[in-house]
Amino acid sequence: MIARIWKGAVPTAKAADYLDLMRSVSLPDYRAIEGNAGAWCLHHESDHLTHITMLTFWTDMAAIARFAGSDPDVAKYYPFDPDFLIEMTPRVEHHEMLAA
Repeated sequence: MIARIWKGAVPTAKAADYLDLMRSVSLPDYRAIEGNAGAWCLHHESDHLTHITMLTFWTDMAAIARFAGSDPDVAKYYPFDPDFLIEMTPRVEHHEMLAA
């Protein structure tokens, strides 16, 4: 099992709208991919920013490639992301899970 972690931040004034899009678009997209073992959107507010962590679990790197494309370390963005995110982080982290 592999954990994929993406982090971003949006102005808190835009957070509710962005989180609605994560709930209605991004999370279902992740979960629809064969090999996805779960997807969660974590968030907290600090200094007028809402920090977001997408935590997804995958059966293997092939499953991640079905979601992310040929280079699974590259972050996948949606058309609405530039309207919200303060920075488009280019890469994500992958972590092998020792036990599940």
